[in-house]
Amino acid sequence: MQEQRGQVYPWQQQVWENLTSRFPKIGHGLLFYGKKGCGKEAFAQQFLAWVLCLNRHEKNEPCGTCGSCLWLKADTHPNYVYISTDEDNKKQNAKIKIEKVRDLQPFVQQTVDGWRVIVIEPAEALNIASSNALLKTLEEPGERTILILLADHYLKLPATIRSRLQHFALDRIDHNQAAHFLFEHLAEEFHSQIPLLLNLSNQMPLFALELAEKDWVGKRSLFIQDWQKLVIQKNMPMAISSKWNKELSFSDFTQMFEYLLADLICVKLDQHVKNIDIDFNVLAEQYSLEALFTIYSELQQAKKLIQQNVQGNLVVDQLCIKLMNI
Repeated sequence: MQEQRGQVYPWQQQVWENLTSRFPKIGHGLLFYGKKGCGKEAFAQQFLAWVLCLNRHEKNEPCGTCGSCLWLKADTHPNYVYISTDEDNKKQNAKIKIEKVRDLQPFVQQTVDGWRVIVIEPAEALNIASSNALLKTLEEPGERTILILLADHYLKLPATIRSRLQHFALDRIDHNQAAHFLFEHLAEEFHSQIPLLLNLSNQMPLFALELAEKDWVGKRSLFIQDWQKLVIQKNMPMAISSKWNKELSFSDFTQMFEYLLADLICVKLDQHVKNIDIDFNVLAEQYSLEALFTIYSELQQAKKLIQQNVQGNLVVDQLCIKLMNI
């Protein structure tokens, strides 16, 4: 998050005004939460820059030119600590080590000029040991210290942590607001895809912008055609697997496939689909709900194997055979 450019998006303005108008009487423990793509990281960066700024009284944003702001830009601010999972251990479900949290104690207890800010992201990565260690810092934070926790799913945090924080939702975005943001920030060629992109991104505009750049979004219909060939014609699984191993990286392929598989399950359950431009009826007739859940479960297991250096093309090979043999 140190590299994240600070910004307050339109849907966050009320929370920003709430925090800055009440400062410094806001308490020392803050939880900023919201779905991926709501901009909570940029909001947190802007807020911590404002808290640390030496000229914040002049306007309701960091000045960008004082010593504190320049330190932040250089990632050398002595009053700012950022805690996350290890850079070399960014795997799914990686945890924040207890040692990182314990090392906060000298930082919060020292006497310094100005405010101190600690950011922990993702807060869900705190395990039981590191959460218990954090409680001490939350209960005895020292003067002029603010702890900011960032989370996608705040209910995954231990109740002991949640109860000691003020909660601020940063993903309260109405559909028109999100659509207007995308209309302003997407190239005109993508404007017709705005409803689809918002569907795929859970109505989160920044995630939608990210998806607009993904190759797989434009290749979903082609894959559906190949999938139908697999299950109806019952041949050429290796040829189709080879094709898609060349078309997309493993991570992009699995992201696309999970969206399509989830929608296929939705069709079976008579629920709304996210891929509103695709007809799933032919495939839905070929699979039972149980079979679809089995495919999903086996894919999640395969993704774990990828983290253990199993080759992605082998996983796609096995998946195509599985899809054909149902």
